[in-house]
Amino acid sequence: MTNIAKQHIKEELSEKLKQEHCFWSYSADSVNDIPDDILIEKTLAYLDIDEINSLFLLYPFKKIKQVWLELMVPQGDYMYTLNRFLAWYYFHVKQPDKYIKSMSTRHFNKYFQ
Repeated sequence: MTNIAKQHIKEELSEKLKQEHCFWSYSADSVNDIPDDILIEKTLAYLDIDEINSLFLLYPFKKIKQVWLELMVPQGDYMYTLNRFLAWYYFHVKQPDKYIKSMSTRHFNKYFQ
């Protein structure tokens, strides 16, 4: 995939996130260049399967999973159902409940030890 095509996909995702009012607390000018980790997180959290699938055209599987583990899994009950789906469908986790609990615990232990 060319850089132009990747940039086009990023712009489409950014526009859809803006339409979903995912950046309501930011000024309109500051939302023009969304960092990759935020684009991944917000797409996983707020957009549909087609848009999530397009993330895998832009970024390596490992990067998407890393963002999910660092930014979404620690949100616990708030994102629990979505995280279970993402773990099962996209990251092929055999036991999503145990995995999410384990990764969440690992995340908090890393910061509080």
